[in-house]
Amino acid sequence: MNQKPYRVLLYYMYVQIENPEEFAQEHLNYCKDIGLKGRILIAAEGINGTVSGTVEQTDQYMEMMKQDPRFAEMIFKIDEADEHAFKKMKVRHRNELVTLRLEDDINPNKLTGKHLSPKEFFEGIKDEDTVLLDARNDYEYDLGHFRGAIRPDIQNFRDLPGWVRENKDLLEDKKIITYCTGGIRCEKFSGWLLKEGFEDVAQLGGGIVTYGKDPEVQGELWDGQLYVFDERIGVPVNQKENVVVGRDYFSGEPCERYVNCANPECNKKIISSEENEHKYLRSCSHDCRTHPRNRYAAEHGLTEEEVAERIQKIAE
Repeated sequence: MNQKPYRVLLYYMYVQIENPEEFAQEHLNYCKDIGLKGRILIAAEGINGTVSGTVEQTDQYMEMMKQDPRFAEMIFKIDEADEHAFKKMKVRHRNELVTLRLEDDINPNKLTGKHLSPKEFFEGIKDEDTVLLDARNDYEYDLGHFRGAIRPDIQNFRDLPGWVRENKDLLEDKKIITYCTGGIRCEKFSGWLLKEGFEDVAQLGGGIVTYGKDPEVQGELWDGQLYVFDERIGVPVNQKENVVVGRDYFSGEPCERYVNCANPECNKKIISSEENEHKYLRSCSHDCRTHPRNRYAAEHGLTEEEVAERIQKIAE
């Protein structure tokens, strides 16, 4: 099979970075110079990025990173692609690589849950005394997840500790295994669980991305697609079977196509077929369909009267 011309790199490392703002600007300049596109976050505690480029560009980037002693042990998760997965190159300085906003922050290099290999994870989640906790947001879970995983009712990662405290009875006296896309969120979250007093805490090392590429487990026990934060939106994980878990927001039919609500003040992520996107003006509610700044109406040049006619047809 011929290699695709582009690649997507997903990576992170918790490591001390001096002068992170200055480093971020230098890093942005380098990425632009070699033609990469993507999104990289830089903090004093480390780096977290997803970038896309040609095979040559991504090779050059990985080699440059490996030559820096701070990132010499960096693990890059590599996906082949037909084209860039991003439109622009952004490198931003942040206070945190993942936003938990804890009063007493966690250093994953000092406190984190046990890392499980894909095979260990596969065997571990079949244990009836184990609770499998998805550490991602609800819209990520809705597109795809491991069978039997708990879906936290959160739209932002920073809300996860609060959800755990409110649902502590689900986790107490249990073995907890948590997972996320590439592993970075679980590094801090599993450490936080240990700090909260949960004693038996483990995480899927390398995240769902690594699990899906493992030649032994081949993504088994994963249903749906993996939500990714780039132009692809969703990518397959399970190499053995394809089970669609996403449901059209409007009809409830199986669907794996995400759009954002056309009301810019809402912007809710909704799973929708192309047909229903047009029927419901890509809006999650009546209020959003009639919002004066509705982006769908603007994009299609719809007048107020035409919007009203569309809404009347929905009511019928």
